[in-house]
Amino acid sequence: MDNKILGIHHITAIAGDAKRNHDFYTRVMGLRLVKKTVNFDDPETYHFYFGDEVGTPGTILTFFPWGDRVRQGRRGTQQVTEIGYAVPAGSLDFWKKRFEDAGAIHNNVAEKFGEQYLTVLDPDGLKLELTVPQVPDARKPWVTDEVSAEFAPRGFHHITITTNKMDATAQILTDVFGYRLLQQEVNRFRFITDAVSEAALVDLVEAPGESIGLVAGGSVHHVAFRVKDEASLMKFREKIMSRRLNITEKIDRNYFYSVYFREPGGVLFEIATDNPGFATDETVAELGNALKLPPQYEGYRKRIESVLPRLD
Repeated sequence: MDNKILGIHHITAIAGDAKRNHDFYTRVMGLRLVKKTVNFDDPETYHFYFGDEVGTPGTILTFFPWGDRVRQGRRGTQQVTEIGYAVPAGSLDFWKKRFEDAGAIHNNVAEKFGEQYLTVLDPDGLKLELTVPQVPDARKPWVTDEVSAEFAPRGFHHITITTNKMDATAQILTDVFGYRLLQQEVNRFRFITDAVSEAALVDLVEAPGESIGLVAGGSVHHVAFRVKDEASLMKFREKIMSRRLNITEKIDRNYFYSVYFREPGGVLFEIATDNPGFATDETVAELGNALKLPPQYEGYRKRIESVLPRLD
């Protein structure tokens, strides 16, 4: 596992209303709120982390819910346009009814690369694809009273990046990250890393005539790829620098360390470490219960708590 990209670490998206976002992912999708903190650059905005019991890399979907300050995004090129979740075989009928009951916009079950999937839009328009993998996903899910283990999402299956021209993005995936082309259907190219079994797929959709998307409400802000530790992180930073791409210094995000760069196709990529994890300032049983602030904002806790929206 040393010095390899281990699939997707987390995905961060933009939402509007915080309570609506929280309720959809915890109640409708049945994910666990693993961490409730704030945007490090905008501490009067929540930063939610949804995932499995412990926030295992490859299960973590995070949000900046900017409320009525955010405009509606638009899907297009230079974006992550779809987030695929792995769900068990036989579960799509359950999910279709659940989305109908919740009033969520969804399509009928479809198929690509020999796998069935169900598309749904979250309340802000973020596009999710619940996918039944050809090889059953063995990850242990978070379960709730309404979403049992036979239906519950296991974590990420794939992401889709839409681009006008895919060559430069594909080179980052293959030459830097160690992915390989697995399959192609028309203008959709599926890449895989053999370093892990889950959260291992990236689809590139090449759409030469499509307009550039707007990253705003209902859009993916960035996708983070996973590495084992800081030593591996810094080796990948050197690889990115050698391609003369701008990349940040190592940043401490409290629950992982990371670097950021914009890949040549325009999507913001992050590389993030497994360490130290989410059970550093809460026990596993307590995860997501309390508002956790980075040290620089602890002195402003009363003010921050007074302006953040209520979730109950």
